[in-house]
Amino acid sequence: QVQLEESGGGLVQTGDSLRLACEGSGPQFLDYNMGWFRQAPGKERKLVAAIDWSGTGTQYDPSVNGRFFISRDNDKYIVYLRLNSLEPEDTALYYCAADDNWGQLIAGQIDYWGHGTQVTVTS
Repeated sequence: QVQLEESGGGLVQTGDSLRLACEGSGPQFLDYNMGWFRQAPGKERKLVAAIDWSGTGTQYDPSVNGRFFISRDNDKYIVYLRLNSLEPEDTALYYCAADDNWGQLIAGQIDYWGHGTQVTVTS
């Protein structure tokens, strides 16, 4: 079992950058593949980016590829999401997720969720 806590969201303008962080509750963090999902008002929650337990494998939604970057620091039990060139369409509640099965993570069948951090981008 792992608990997740997100931070780093905020209100920014178009073109700005943010770095989201998700801290895991302990060394069990190392057992999990990690993902960032987002949910905009009136829309379903969807995967933005994922990284495997070792940090060597990543996957991105095409809408953010080249603008967002996921990374993890296994010494600190933290996964990051760097958001560059933000657009109003990126406005959403961003969730951190953990699953020990890569396929389940990608499919959104998640073992553990954080509570989310809000990102709002104004034009």
